[in-house]
Amino acid sequence: MKRLTFKPILIALSSAIMIAGCATSPPELVTENITILHTNDHHGHFWPNKYGEYGLAARKTLIDQIRTEVEAQGGVVLMLSGGDINTGVPESDLLDAEPDFKGMSLLGYDAMALGNHEFDNPLYVLQKQQQWADFPMLSANIYDANTNSRKFQPYEIFKRKGLKIAVIGLTTEDTAKIGNPEYIKDLEFRDPKPEAKKVLETLASTQQPDITIAVTHMGHYQDGKSGGNAPGDVALARYLPQGELDMIIGGHSQEPLCMEGPNLVKKQFKPGDECKPDQQNGTWIMQAYEWGKYVGRADYTYRNGELELKHYELIPINLTKKISKDGESQRVIVGQAIAPDSEMVDLLTPYQQQGSEKLNVKIARSNGRLEGDRNVVRFGQTNLGRLIAMAHMQRAKADFAVMNSGGVRDSIAAGEITYKDVLKVQPFGNSVTYVDMKGNEVLQYLNVVAAKPTDSGAFAQFAGIAMKVTDSGVSEVRIQGKPLNIDQSYRFTVPSFNAAGGDGYPKVNQHPGFVDTGFVDAEVLKEYLKSHSPVDVNQYQPKGEISYL
Repeated sequence: MKRLTFKPILIALSSAIMIAGCATSPPELVTENITILHTNDHHGHFWPNKYGEYGLAARKTLIDQIRTEVEAQGGVVLMLSGGDINTGVPESDLLDAEPDFKGMSLLGYDAMALGNHEFDNPLYVLQKQQQWADFPMLSANIYDANTNSRKFQPYEIFKRKGLKIAVIGLTTEDTAKIGNPEYIKDLEFRDPKPEAKKVLETLASTQQPDITIAVTHMGHYQDGKSGGNAPGDVALARYLPQGELDMIIGGHSQEPLCMEGPNLVKKQFKPGDECKPDQQNGTWIMQAYEWGKYVGRADYTYRNGELELKHYELIPINLTKKISKDGESQRVIVGQAIAPDSEMVDLLTPYQQQGSEKLNVKIARSNGRLEGDRNVVRFGQTNLGRLIAMAHMQRAKADFAVMNSGGVRDSIAAGEITYKDVLKVQPFGNSVTYVDMKGNEVLQYLNVVAAKPTDSGAFAQFAGIAMKVTDSGVSEVRIQGKPLNIDQSYRFTVPSFNAAGGDGYPKVNQHPGFVDTGFVDAEVLKEYLKSHSPVDVNQYQPKGEISYL
């Protein structure tokens, strides 16, 4: 926060000199150097991938080196996370992210924002994770719906070399619709913007911090255009008085946040490229992509109440690129190779071994790629989305299936398919549910779910059904090849998450025709792949059954 701040010792010294009649001007304040390090959207990636990329062990080596460097020059370091530690890697998911939180504690994180995926499990799991973490998990805008009081710690004050730094946590209000309704029914996710304003006013009157930081899990949306998502970091910075926040350390939208110009994100960022963070209304906004692929480093100077960004970069953690050498393609590390920290390796190895024994079991083969990448499956029908929906249809003996694209978390490469591949695709542990409805009810349901916007986890994948989707609703609906009959009864499947109203879907779990099969989605997918191996991906390729006009 840009304000003039005098240290008491300097004020006292100045007063003494003035009394002696020797002072003609106030003394010059000392310049402090502070480095903010940050990551976000870790999603269970405590261990490096098969190419040796990222992982907590290499991250610790890098962070230790930066700390040594900065502290040797008289500076201080603060390490922050934009949240979403949970969900994405089976070895982590099976262990409730214990290796991740304990690894982050060893690494020396100072604070994190609670992300929406911190609520993928019952709250007792989050409470257990809070015990594993020796740093606070912050959120100022999550309230206990029963007591109307904040559920989590809203901020933390850090004192570093005479500086008082306030870190406020904020969580996307979209958690209310994308979180599992069963686990968040007693929580209220309020608009982060006015909650941040209230906390900042409290801090100004009680703490008077020199620097204010919001560590958020809200998403960065170019020029504040959030589409179907809740407003994010840009909207937050614009909402507050100019310069009220010095910086926002964000997450959720999972991007290497580097700008080409005002309100223009650099779309083709590559490891090693220069990176300029966004600045809105006097507030720097930073985000370091996902999975610990990068560590963001922001070097500031604080002098005479002014905070100045001197240098910023996204440091790749052993990320590789393909090159051609002697006629062969090979991978090389971009930048300097970072060796793994031995202490971290010793901590994490037992967890990795424990998970691998259960996960690296081959269950099927495929003759091509099953597409589940976020930037594809949330924009159109894909063969993997359809295959999952068909697996649910088969298990429930249903007429058609609805599958939210946010429940498809990864692709499956051609060749051998392991149990780990399945759990990477469906890590949430939802159950397959079905509903028996009359055709007129089905039509009402489709008019809602088929209209869910692209670029959101609510965007629906379908199987067993064909229709045209326009702004005015659905038409020419055909189920199992036959026109929908409003008087006929149909059965359709939907994940338990959506049946309870997740992603803003109509709640059907109280419908008289609702049944929760109890079958976990990943297990259903696993058995389907096994029984259909070798999988011909062409059989699941959409052929225009769902047309958007």
